[in-house]
Amino acid sequence: MAVVYQTMTAEIHRASRPSARSPRGDVVLAAPSVADGVAIRCLVDASKPLDANSTYAYLLLCRHFADTCVHAKRDGRTVGFASAYRPPLSRDVVFVWQVAVAQELRGQGLGKAMLRELLSRQSLRGCCYLETTVAPSNEPSRRMFRSLARELDAPVEEGVLFEEADFGGDRHEREALIRIGPFAARQPKGEPLHES
Repeated sequence: MAVVYQTMTAEIHRASRPSARSPRGDVVLAAPSVADGVAIRCLVDASKPLDANSTYAYLLLCRHFADTCVHAKRDGRTVGFASAYRPPLSRDVVFVWQVAVAQELRGQGLGKAMLRELLSRQSLRGCCYLETTVAPSNEPSRRMFRSLARELDAPVEEGVLFEEADFGGDRHEREALIRIGPFAARQPKGEPLHES
């Protein structure tokens, strides 16, 4: 079942072209399919500072983890993707791997809307913790997860999951583990899927 997230595209255009006017645009949130894998990889590749994985990895996410991933489309174009999974030894946790939003929709609440859609799914019943890793320099992601924690009325803990040295020769920042919860296994308070 797809859900519609509405965004005011006029606000988006104001940032880049002050005189532009545009009608309201709808973004549809749904589970991804294998046919979406290539477009999702292209979106993530364009969403720095996220690390793009292979197309094969996104195809597997779309096939094996569709019930814990959210694909956002507007006018047939991929504009967002959130990937997550339930760790096998921690069934009360959902681990959010990546949240990517197209440049023109950043700052409009789409990332958080995808997370709320994810948390509302039947496949996540019983989850009362959300975990993710965020590089220290990725302040927009950090703000999004803190905002979600406030909506869930849940505490936030932070530690380190991976140090820079864990990445071997790759130049990569440490990855801070952000843990939100416990929260009630319910839809977060506030508007379910619409941002103002």
